[in-house]
Amino acid sequence: MRTFITKRAQELKPSGIRKFFDIVRETEGAISLGVGEPDFITPWKVRAAAVTSLQRGYTQYTGNRGLPALLELISRYLFERFHLTYDPKHILVTVGGSEAIDLTLRACVDIGDEVLIPDPAYVSYSPLVEICGGKAVHVECHEADNFVIKPENIEKAVTPKTKAIILTYPNNPTGAIMTKEELQAIASVLIKHDLLVITDEIYAELTYGKTHTSIAALDGMKERTVYISGFSKAFAMTGWRLGYVCAPPEIDEAIFKIHQYGIMCAPSVSQYAGIEALKDGFSDNFATVEEMRDSYDKRRKFVLHSLKEIGLDCFTPQGAFYAFPSVKNTGLSGEAFAENLLKEKKVAVVPGSAFGQFGENNVRLSYATSMTALSEAFDRIGAYLQR
Repeated sequence: MRTFITKRAQELKPSGIRKFFDIVRETEGAISLGVGEPDFITPWKVRAAAVTSLQRGYTQYTGNRGLPALLELISRYLFERFHLTYDPKHILVTVGGSEAIDLTLRACVDIGDEVLIPDPAYVSYSPLVEICGGKAVHVECHEADNFVIKPENIEKAVTPKTKAIILTYPNNPTGAIMTKEELQAIASVLIKHDLLVITDEIYAELTYGKTHTSIAALDGMKERTVYISGFSKAFAMTGWRLGYVCAPPEIDEAIFKIHQYGIMCAPSVSQYAGIEALKDGFSDNFATVEEMRDSYDKRRKFVLHSLKEIGLDCFTPQGAFYAFPSVKNTGLSGEAFAENLLKEKKVAVVPGSAFGQFGENNVRLSYATSMTALSEAFDRIGAYLQR
């Protein structure tokens, strides 16, 4: 049956994250610091709105683009929070941010096109580029530069085949952010080379001490930027699979056509929940967002202190809910460290190599879990390192 499988699918490597998730599920007593998911429950008002929609029988398809009320609220939310102006008719509600990324790449990447990707970065970008027949070009981001992609490194990576760049800040796995000044420094390079920008800002609400800036808000950038986000991280709605994409009209039309054929529409129950999350200026629900962020910040500080105590160097994350410590001083690669730690102490972290070749000496751990679990996990990691 293998002859029926495309060459691209055969060559696609399994997700480095999912491999560890599968092992954890089979390991009794394991503590997982690998899941990139809030441990908070979706706010009750949001859940109640979904239940009400079911009770009222709102179970049909919505319009392909999404419920008009939700599109209007997303438009208002982006303006109020990030100074982004998007007409609802150029916003598309998707099945999570993941569908938005996939649609955008399928709409914009032809065979042979090159797409620049900061490295380390989220695991899905490179495989999705390759599925389209494109080439993922990894641009190294150094800890010495706060894992920020630098304009000179973009210049070195650009070739006549370069078509787009994916930006992912706040960053998964490093927790890095890009300030307005840092974004302005790369914007001129992107304009100079006429590159499309695909910006995944799913962690925009989760920054510590600094306000998030979108590259789409900079002068001259909105018209060459596809903006992607969703409800999963800020509103603790991962399982609802609700995202959205905002794009220039021509690109929006292409993305929309693929969505029509492949998905039809995002789940109606999730869309009604999304309306509740954003309505009334989302003031009530945003209190929950602030509560989550404050809790993550406390855990972030605990994790950084604990890593220092057990002798692992770590960049100070400024966004998202991940730490990306180096394990180089143990003499092990990130993958060997993660495998041995899970086997010997039943603590799951993700090898940095899952996020790109420049993370091979690191591991990613998520602090979106309880303080009790974090405390026990670091006791076990400390004992593992002592041995």
